[in-house]
Order: sequence, then structure tokens, then C-alpha cells
Amino acid sequence: MSAAADTTTTPSNDETRTQSNAPSDRFMRRLLRLPEGKTSTAAEARSAFQKSIVITAFRCIVMYLVLPFVLPIVGVASGVGPAIGLTIGILAIIAIIYSIRRFWRADHHKRWHYTIFATVIIGFLIYLSVKDIMDLTS
Repeated sequence: MSAAADTTTTPSNDETRTQSNAPSDRFMRRLLRLPEGKTSTAAEARSAFQKSIVITAFRCIVMYLVLPFVLPIVGVASGVGPAIGLTIGILAIIAIIYSIRRFWRADHHKRWHYTIFATVIIGFLIYLSVKDIMDLTS
């Protein structure tokens, strides 16, 4: 056995973490307007993800539990739903985009998985926002 074989070590995750230069990764970094060389940690990406999920879940609870059932019992006007939904929906979209940026800045190994998941959620929130705008204008 050679001496070189005895001294090989496996690099840690921090040593192997480099930004991918794949064309699709470069495109996403440009699309998200991420600065060159500036990185984030996986913990920061998880934290941003958790916050965006909490805001989106809060929107669902308010729109589908509080507004249709609790407010009519209390006697509050039922027409406030679209305005509240639109406001919370826009905040949720902003939080999700922020978390996508964090995943990409951290060069997280699940960044594509999360980007696809988050894009579907954003699409659903945009649909609901358009529906709320239509309800407000009618």
C-alpha cells in the first residue's frame, strides 16, 4: 500500500461546498439577483423556509377557518375576507421568494426541490390573490 493511500482524507461538507457552475444554476442565481460570492448558511435557509411556511399556514387558517366561521359568529362584516386574504397572500409570496433566495445563497443541496415546491405555492397564492382582487372590484 502506498503512503499516499494512507494519508487520504474525506473532506468535510464545508470544504466541498462550492457553487455549481451548471447553466441552470447560473440562470437561477441571475434570476434571483444574488450577488456574486455572497453566501448564506443552511441554517439561515431553513429559518427563512420555516418563516415562509408559517406565514402561508397563517393565511390558510385565517381565510378558511377564522373568516368563514368565527367572524360571522362575532358579527363582523363578511366583506373583509378578500382584503385580508390579499394582504396576507402578498406577504406570504414575499416570504417564500426570500426563502428561495436563502436556499440558493446557501447553495443548499435541496435548492431545486424547494424552488419547485415554492413556485407551485406561489402560483396558488397568485391565483388566490387574483380571485381576491376580483372579489374586491365586483
